[in-house]
Amino acid sequence: MSRYHWALTHPGISRIRAAVQPVRAQVTAHPIYHRLTTRSAVAAFAEQHVYAVWDFMSLLKSLQIDLTGVRLPWRPQGSPVVRRLINDIVLAEESDEINGEYLSHFELYRRAMTGLGADTGPLDRFIAALDEGVYVPEALHLAAVPPAATDFVTDTWQMIHDLPVHSRAAVFAFGREDLIPDMFADLLATDADPRTADFRTYLSRHVELDEEHHTPMAMQMLVDLCADDDKRWRECADAAQRALHARLRLWNAILPTLGDPK
Repeated sequence: MSRYHWALTHPGISRIRAAVQPVRAQVTAHPIYHRLTTRSAVAAFAEQHVYAVWDFMSLLKSLQIDLTGVRLPWRPQGSPVVRRLINDIVLAEESDEINGEYLSHFELYRRAMTGLGADTGPLDRFIAALDEGVYVPEALHLAAVPPAATDFVTDTWQMIHDLPVHSRAAVFAFGREDLIPDMFADLLATDADPRTADFRTYLSRHVELDEEHHTPMAMQMLVDLCADDDKRWRECADAAQRALHARLRLWNAILPTLGDPK
């Protein structure tokens, strides 16, 4: 149980849940999960999914920039409750304590790829290009990131720049946090190859955090941002559907790259 004890029921939240249910069901029941039964399949999956792990952090940080005091000179900004929610989520995602060390979930995932035998070349080139100040769309191209992952990140990047903060919060809540337990919990019940240990640690930590903490926190953030503004709730529903359709396209594109099922 989250120490915040946020309620997950609200008319606006219920409206979004109803709007996204058809596409959400396609994502959570996708055949891709049943194909992740070998180390080679998980490696092929990770080579493309890792970019969703990276752009998740960009989406989260965009919320932190808009909803908390991260500019100089500092001043109180927005709702103290929302500030707490965002900063607490960032703390875990950017500097979690895992097995006695601090690291971001992205860094854990990058480490997991090594154990899986996945090709990290495009990912490392992408991060290096960002370090040199190359704009995200160009960096994706220069690094030869797989097309499906490029399309997914490009869409996320457009949402980060084009959508108002409440819509981005809906993308975060329904397109990311709310999905994780239903997408990945079953994978943790399968037999484990020792070389997948870091990958399983990543999944386990996300299922735990998202189910017990981050999903209710993200929903409360939406309630605070939208209040009784019907227009905002409609925009949130549209944004959440867009994010889930993007995820479905990504899964559809990755599936044929996983090889024959075991």
